[in-house]
Amino acid sequence: MTRNRPIPHISEADKAYIRSLLIHEDAHILAFNKPSGLPSQVRGNRARNLDHLLWAFAKSNGKRPRLVHRLDAGTSGVIVAGRTQPAAVALSEAFAGRTAEKTYLALVSGALREVEAGRIETSIARVPDDRGERLVVDHPEGKLATTDWRVLSQAGDMALMELKPQTGRMHQLRLHMAHLGLPILGDDRYGGALAGRLMLHAARLTLPHPGGDGPITLSAPLPEDFRNAARTRGLSLPIAEVGASD
Repeated sequence: MTRNRPIPHISEADKAYIRSLLIHEDAHILAFNKPSGLPSQVRGNRARNLDHLLWAFAKSNGKRPRLVHRLDAGTSGVIVAGRTQPAAVALSEAFAGRTAEKTYLALVSGALREVEAGRIETSIARVPDDRGERLVVDHPEGKLATTDWRVLSQAGDMALMELKPQTGRMHQLRLHMAHLGLPILGDDRYGGALAGRLMLHAARLTLPHPGGDGPITLSAPLPEDFRNAARTRGLSLPIAEVGASD
């Protein structure tokens, strides 16, 4: 979609790789199941990242798809790009207007509450520290962040949780789980136990289709490392859908 720009070289191996991540493709949308460890975007393209790999779908005039939201590098799951400028604008508005419904799965540890579901609502702010800045909750100058949560499976002090963010603050789910005393496994920034990766997966996304065909739901199956981590901790798993449905 970026006009009249030279198309950088994307190797055949990288073209095959980005296409292997596709879970849905139509005239308006590209949706991928991003693996943990692949950044959504890197400033200056100093490392392999999903945004740069989207050049594999560029047209001969230099127009290419554009990501309309981000996932942390450690988070796996559904991520969407608009294939045309109008589609990207419409999708971006869905996220900004909170009409995009996001569902995540997370493996957490800690002292679980007796209730099985709830809502956490805090502020989130950036504050300076000796490393530059950090994100904190319940700060008077922060922005409101709201997350609905539900326990799907529990074994001792481990749990599989469904998380539905109602706002889109940076690191919102990671901060909220840590604030509840249930940090996400693999989240070394916010107190999570070692797990080899951040055990947070964007499992499902429902949003208005920019083609005007009503809402579309995109689902990404759980990666095997997430499944193995859950099973070894005695947690049962839901069946993840693959692909898209109207």
